[in-house]
Amino acid sequence: MPATVESRMQVIQGDITHLKVDAIVNAANESLLGGGGVDGAIHRAAGPDLLAECEDLGGCRTGDAKMTAGYRLPARHVIHTVGPVYHGGVSDEAELLHSCYSESLRLAADAGLGTVAFPCISTGVFGYPKEEACEVAIAAVTEWLAAHELPRQVTFCCFSIDDAELYRSRLGREA
Repeated sequence: MPATVESRMQVIQGDITHLKVDAIVNAANESLLGGGGVDGAIHRAAGPDLLAECEDLGGCRTGDAKMTAGYRLPARHVIHTVGPVYHGGVSDEAELLHSCYSESLRLAADAGLGTVAFPCISTGVFGYPKEEACEVAIAAVTEWLAAHELPRQVTFCCFSIDDAELYRSRLGREA
């Protein structure tokens, strides 16, 4: 029996750098050269080889994604995506954020990856309201999974308990 779209999504609360999945998604900045939040944590955990590979990528535009090796991470790959800075929702932020998820999933599928974990993209220093970002994230992933076999499993890895509860609530799940 084929898995339902809903059964292919899960929510966990924790540190994305500890997940043993085919790819984790990095909420990166346009330079791809590291930063704060999840971006800095991923670069620290992966080690200097990640930075060296990112230096050769030439950056990344908002809404796009690029993939590297995972180096010292348990994840085999890192998919770097640049979320939009929130400007009140009047600068195509929802479309750009949706693109972050769909482009990341496209890269994963093209590489034959079965498991991908996302952080809460753009909700830190980029200021995207968490509830709105959650709606966009789940809609984008649901649309992708409904139309594609890969990845088989998508994890929303939320660093805070509150974020995990928000995602679980939106998916109609209990903790």
